[in-house]
Amino acid sequence: MFVDLKIAGHVVELLEEQSGEGKNGPWRKRDFVIETEGNFPAKVCLTQWGDEIDKTDLQVGERLTAHIDIRSREYQGRWYTDVKAWRIEKDAAPQGSPDTSGGPPEFSGPPPDDDDMPF
Repeated sequence: MFVDLKIAGHVVELLEEQSGEGKNGPWRKRDFVIETEGNFPAKVCLTQWGDEIDKTDLQVGERLTAHIDIRSREYQGRWYTDVKAWRIEKDAAPQGSPDTSGGPPEFSGPPPDDDDMPF
């Protein structure tokens, strides 16, 4: 059964791209750290592989939702876990922009008449 896992947060760190040559040919990856929101925010390191790096020009402070796969593998008796971001959706509103979620509107009516003033 396929489950679409997602994690949302804002980018707090971009790590250097790494590359090398493996048994299947050349590879490249970039790790980045996001911080989730809510009462108990957590920092999570995600990895992008290959062409996915070029598809998203990530910037520190950007808010995004990443579709992820979590994979573990054993090597010499130790287990290693990767969180692979296979699709990234950037939020339309950059972090720090005004909230447009439908809060109470600011008063924009005409100024009150001088006769209504208490002095």
